[in-house]
Amino acid sequence: MAATSTSPFCAIVPPHILDRLAELGHAPARRSVVLDSALREQRLLAAAPTAVVQRLVRTVADAGHDEILPGRTVRSEGGGPVADDSANRAYDGLGATYALFREVYGRASIDDAWMPLDATVHYGDRYDNAFWNGSRMVFGDGDGEIFVDFTVCLDVIGHELAHGVTQFTADLEYRDQSGALNESVSDVFGSLVKQYALGQTADQADWLIGAGLLAPGVRGVALRSMKAPGTAYDDDRLGTDPQPGHMDGYVRTRRDNGGVHINSGIPNRAFHLAATALGGHAWEGAGRIWYDTLTSGRLAPNTGFAAFARATVATASSHYPAYTRVADAVADAWAQVGITTT
Repeated sequence: MAATSTSPFCAIVPPHILDRLAELGHAPARRSVVLDSALREQRLLAAAPTAVVQRLVRTVADAGHDEILPGRTVRSEGGGPVADDSANRAYDGLGATYALFREVYGRASIDDAWMPLDATVHYGDRYDNAFWNGSRMVFGDGDGEIFVDFTVCLDVIGHELAHGVTQFTADLEYRDQSGALNESVSDVFGSLVKQYALGQTADQADWLIGAGLLAPGVRGVALRSMKAPGTAYDDDRLGTDPQPGHMDGYVRTRRDNGGVHINSGIPNRAFHLAATALGGHAWEGAGRIWYDTLTSGRLAPNTGFAAFARATVATASSHYPAYTRVADAVADAWAQVGITTT
């Protein structure tokens, strides 16, 4: 691992949701928008640890509702559960994410060089988000009206840590199509972390990102649906899920770095289609193809949808030369969302 690596501010709740809530006068969302804006302006760095221990090392800190990181350490690697459920969920989520990448893909933590996994809970005052800042996971408690505690969703934890994997591999630029791919890759592995922990097949998985994160009374099931983009929520306060599932609906906008949280629905659906077509455990089939593509060293930082799609088909062909149906299934998945690989 290099001494330092730059990283964008990557949060789980898209700006268009918080902006809408803020415009409606929701005070916690207003504070979250201001805080997120300040965090985006920072140059975030991930520094190499001074001493590398070749095993899983987790540390969870408590910000005490302040906005100062890292906070007070409340649970360290090997220590038993503490009285704080948020800290325990964060600790377990770090471990579950590590397990997928280590046990399935042989990756030595997020950077493949035994990077310690750190998290901070209870960040800010009813902060409506969770984010990866280049070196640690940070969780807000939610406002209790729209969002609940952000540690409740294992796929959210996996999603944010997967931004770290992308940061240390393809380093996809966080804007336009490459940014949407960055978000999609995190949704893919966030979902796979949950599926791996639950032992689910592709057909058994819910393919939702953030299921359980919306508070009671909010009309929706999650932040995003990989299976059916655009159907995750339809609420007077949140609005209607704007994600397209096909290039015909691609959104061109200057907001959210070119709509990275919106247009990610297109590659998300392609992955779901490939995973279900291949069947079995998604982390073994489509997940392996996506991971090997991401870590191949052949992706440019500004890789777009079509180039990424072609790369996944090429990976499938090289991995399964005797089984052309695998590459065909991947190519067909991309074709179904309007992206040709030939």
